[in-house]
Amino acid sequence: MDFDGQMREEAVLAVRAAQDRLAFVTLYDRYFHRIYNYMRVRILDPELADDLTAQVFERAFKNIHTYRPESAPFGGWLFAIARNALSDHLRATRRRQFFSLDILRSSPAEKSALEDGFIQRESHQELLHSMSRLSERERDLVGMKFYGGLSNRQIAELSGLSESNVGVILYRAMHRLREYLGEQELPGVENSGYERV
Repeated sequence: MDFDGQMREEAVLAVRAAQDRLAFVTLYDRYFHRIYNYMRVRILDPELADDLTAQVFERAFKNIHTYRPESAPFGGWLFAIARNALSDHLRATRRRQFFSLDILRSSPAEKSALEDGFIQRESHQELLHSMSRLSERERDLVGMKFYGGLSNRQIAELSGLSESNVGVILYRAMHRLREYLGEQELPGVENSGYERV
């Protein structure tokens, strides 16, 4: 199914979800990992990321009847709820925790050698330090792009920036991260996932 077809299908599911819980479960299954990964890279505590992800889906379920497909794609609507839940949490706690360096895509059942684990943790610490040097806006955009799986267009709609501005900010942020890390590979980030606009 192409991207437009998927967006139409999600719009139909979201409208049905106001009356049909199984339609909402389908959307939940489709978006859970993307929302969780977005929260996880913004919040250091995995339990808190779980709680915030649950809040997002609870709010979405409660307000699904307000979703209007003509206003925004379902994914954009859901990520707007996620960003609001995160902002509410950060305002309430006044803590500034942004990035976790766990590799989110790895299976918990996988076991690496002790040495590999040490090297991986060390790389993550370097990434955490480097990420802390970026602005909050850059961290937010990087989180939505690489851990939330959103396109530049979707990020632009959520952030109020132009699509080309999102691309430029991401390009510059990734360039600076590479400089900070001495041209190492960025853990958890695909090299081909961004391009200069």
